Amino acid sequence: MSTADTDRRSLPVPDGLDGIRLDAAIARMFGLSRTAAAALVDDGQVSVDGQVRGRSDRVSGGAWLDVALPAPPRPLTVEPTPVAGLRILHDDDDIVVVDKPVGVAAHPAPGFTGPTVIGALAAAGYRVSTSGSAERQGVVHRLDVGTTGAMAVAKSERAYTLLKRAFREREVEKEYRAVVQGHPDPLRGTVDAPIDRHPRRPGLFAVVADGKPSVTHYDTEEAFRAASLLSVRLETGRTHQIRVHMAALRHPCVGDLSYGADPTLAQRLGLTRQWLHAARLAFAHPADGTWVEFTSPDPDDLAEAVKRLRDQT
Repeated sequence: MSTADTDRRSLPVPDGLDGIRLDAAIARMFGLSRTAAAALVDDGQVSVDGQVRGRSDRVSGGAWLDVALPAPPRPLTVEPTPVAGLRILHDDDDIVVVDKPVGVAAHPAPGFTGPTVIGALAAAGYRVSTSGSAERQGVVHRLDVGTTGAMAVAKSERAYTLLKRAFREREVEKEYRAVVQGHPDPLRGTVDAPIDRHPRRPGLFAVVADGKPSVTHYDTEEAFRAASLLSVRLETGRTHQIRVHMAALRHPCVGDLSYGADPTLAQRLGLTRQWLHAARLAFAHPADGTWVEFTSPDPDDLAEAVKRLRDQT
């Protein structure tokens, strides 16, 4: 942690905290989680009376604490940045629908420094809805950085309100294509399993008993020797939903190394990301309720992987 990224604090331990663990005292005094406080101690960012101590050491009232707190995160901002390969599928006064390439996030997020859909639209001169937080304005749903395909952005406030409601009420049809390892049994089915953050792996998600309701329908379109091409329809829209549910079935998306896919198979197919593509998006247009749908063909890297699977079968 560099000095530019820290906020140094020096102060005595209040008498009311006499005798408690160091990590608990740090958490209480600075409003941190116990985990974050323990991480600071373990990282050597805390001293007591000039001595680095362990997280479980007890503190005394009046002892002098010196703590290097992480600096407050900088506000996320949208940087207008052109994105090669991002195509406009549809544009009108209320919505713009894009075909998102791989490696592009929906909007700025902590820790991500790559291109975004919102930044690309800003660079191209598109006006989007001002609803939502500054970095997410106009975003009514998202695709993972490594997932390609059709994504809608609201341009008018009316569209933002109506589309957010439509996604929340499951009135939007979201169809994906996925190549998964092996052959699901049954070949057509539904996964109804709650999802939330992975209890041990930051940044990933998992099926957990107290997670958010999540429903995925799948149907096998084509079977290969080592994998299957699925048509997948989502009822809900949880982060990493298809990836998590397929992994839970022991059939992770090919190339999805984060969720247990075989790296040898991915290499053989020339894949550097998960085989997952948002192929179709359909909803009632926010202007007049007319049903509209938008489709995206498989991008070159995914199409090449399927060709290799067919050749090998």
